Amino acid sequence: MTVRIYQPTKTAMQSGRAKTRQWVLEHAPETARRPEPLMGWVAAGDTKNQIYLSFESRDEAVAYAKKHNMTYVVQEPRRSKLRTKAYADNFAFTRSGSWTH
Repeated sequence: MTVRIYQPTKTAMQSGRAKTRQWVLEHAPETARRPEPLMGWVAAGDTKNQIYLSFESRDEAVAYAKKHNMTYVVQEPRRSKLRTKAYADNFAFTRSGSWTH
């Protein structure tokens, strides 16, 4: 049983960093997804792909995977650089771009 340990990224609709500080342990799918013949919904043979365990730190998630004899892959998060901007910079005398109205 293989699991993936990662820190979720913020969604496109999010401006803050809510729900991105915790680490998530997610099971890899063991069977392929297929459409259900009766309703046409997507179904899978295993139910482990519905389980997401969250941990406060990466070390806790790794310790849980080791304790339960799971092979795990840790995906380190990519850090983005924050560029601080101010509205007043649009009107600064040292502005390099041209003024367009």
